[in-house]
Amino acid sequence: MGALGTIARSFDALIGPGVMLLFPLYASMRAIESPSTLDDQQWLTYWVLYSFITLFELSFWKILAWLPFWPYVKLLFCMWLVLPIFNGAAYLYENVVRKYIKIGGYVGSNYSDSQKRVLQMMSLDARKSVESFIERYGPDAFDRVVKAAEKEAKKHKEI
Repeated sequence: MGALGTIARSFDALIGPGVMLLFPLYASMRAIESPSTLDDQQWLTYWVLYSFITLFELSFWKILAWLPFWPYVKLLFCMWLVLPIFNGAAYLYENVVRKYIKIGGYVGSNYSDSQKRVLQMMSLDARKSVESFIERYGPDAFDRVVKAAEKEAKKHKEI
């Protein structure tokens, strides 16, 4: 039981760096190279959360040293954040972070003022869709859609 006990006691030290650093590093590099932005959200959120965990550990290391289960809690939490079956980082972003952080404050300078106003009112998902529409059909098509929507809204307001 000596060797098994040693392995069990240092399981977090054996598995932790791979789960918390190597795999996310590899997946982040793949996300950078992929055309989709969904994986970018997962990995950017993971690194932000991992940074918070590290800051927490650095700040409270004297207290955490007294908690023998802390490394295992951290490992399990990071596994939940990282593993593709859970995508915990993206889940936390969608269900917690988005509720408390206003998305939409910054819109690129390549849009007109009226387009910026419309884009700032949208959720991140809607904005991504509109930006891909603009890339595909051009800014004039977007202006025509906005004008048609305004016209439709005025018509329903009169009724």
